[in-house]
Amino acid sequence: MAIAALRPTQMTVGLREVERKRADWRQRAERDGPDFLGRHMIPVIVGPKGVPYVIDHHHLVRALHDEGVSHVLVSVIADLHYLKKSAFWTFMENRNWLHPFDAEGVRQGHEKLPKSVSAMKDDPYRSLAGELRRSGGYAKDITPYSEFLWADFLRRRIGLKLLERDFERAVVKAAAMAVEQDASYLPGWCGRSDDTNR
Repeated sequence: MAIAALRPTQMTVGLREVERKRADWRQRAERDGPDFLGRHMIPVIVGPKGVPYVIDHHHLVRALHDEGVSHVLVSVIADLHYLKKSAFWTFMENRNWLHPFDAEGVRQGHEKLPKSVSAMKDDPYRSLAGELRRSGGYAKDITPYSEFLWADFLRRRIGLKLLERDFERAVVKAAAMAVEQDASYLPGWCGRSDDTNR
């Protein structure tokens, strides 16, 4: 399917995450690009009027688009083309297949979702959350949009100026926060063993 036809179900991506995936793609494109694309099918929901909505791998799709890849393989999770728009959006919301939060973490109406993957805005806290997970700050989890939950946690605790000025220092600060009890409600929390409770 053409990437240009795919509609996102989230408003933002972490552009640092996208850049990392772009670099990864450049290393593998000639070596095993087609095999990689075959192993990374993009899950979509077919909505009203046959519009395909991406429900996962937004960062990868954006990275491939930015690298000039025009088509990806998709896996149709559900074909809901026959639903009226109101029923479709209710269904998507109830399945947790939408993340209509802007770059400040503020919820918006589904009508504000971008019309293309190239129109998704940068949320630097999503990049911070991704780097925190890769550095062992929390475990990968199947909870939908778990990285965004971590991003919102970090957004309230780490200033944007620090994040923009010294990303590595922000990661260190985030790692210290990730083990604290305040983060225990988040998916993939690894925590800190507390010997005083034994």
